[in-house]
Amino acid sequence: MRFALCQISSTADPQENLATVRAEVATAAANGARVVHFPEATQCRFGVPLKPIAEPLDGPWATAVRDIADEHDVVVVAGMFTPGEGDRVTNTTLVTGAGLHLGYDKIHLFDAFGFRESDAVTPGEKPVTFEVDGTTIGLATCYDVRFPELFRALATTAPVILLGASWGAGPGKAAQWDLLVQARALDATSWVLACDQADPNADHGSAPTGIGHSAVVDPIGSVRERLGGAPGTIVSDVDVHLVDEVRAKLPVLANRRL
Repeated sequence: MRFALCQISSTADPQENLATVRAEVATAAANGARVVHFPEATQCRFGVPLKPIAEPLDGPWATAVRDIADEHDVVVVAGMFTPGEGDRVTNTTLVTGAGLHLGYDKIHLFDAFGFRESDAVTPGEKPVTFEVDGTTIGLATCYDVRFPELFRALATTAPVILLGASWGAGPGKAAQWDLLVQARALDATSWVLACDQADPNADHGSAPTGIGHSAVVDPIGSVRERLGGAPGTIVSDVDVHLVDEVRAKLPVLANRRL
């Protein structure tokens, strides 16, 4: 299956970001992608009030993304914000197109490195997978990558896990991102396709607005492709059958005792 990872730099304007999604999906589809993966916070970057931005999955922004996906006969995966509890929102990964329209609500909220996502965001409660052309695909978002148990739970059915992120910058953070993405692929013996926001080259305070380094990592933890900090796209063919081969040689999921 061919995937496109679109490393964009979201703005504070959802309509401007929607135009970016439209252009990127058209290009990815023209290059044969079946699934077009965008980062966390595609709808709107962090660092601005999110409550006025939040819309339900049947709202105009998500519906417009579905129309784009249907126009190009692809599945689009993109980060957005839906209404949460009280004055908070939910950090949701939208999956739409090819008869799908669903969301994954980020489970682990980024209350670290001087940022408190939980002040503005309601956490999700359960892992989510979906199926495209007979392949089950799991979902994770940014800070989730620090929790291997989620990736192992997804791996019970999903040979491919899509990780969307808006990774916070700072000393050592790029190295941590690279290491964690590879480690989670090894933990799960699944493909991990990690799509981060591009480095915006702007100061948005403590808000996590991306560093780039989107990557395609195979089930043995090898990086097949990786971007730098600038906006860009990876189009990659993922061999799902490789997962069975790796798990036969490295049966860490079957050998677990705890």
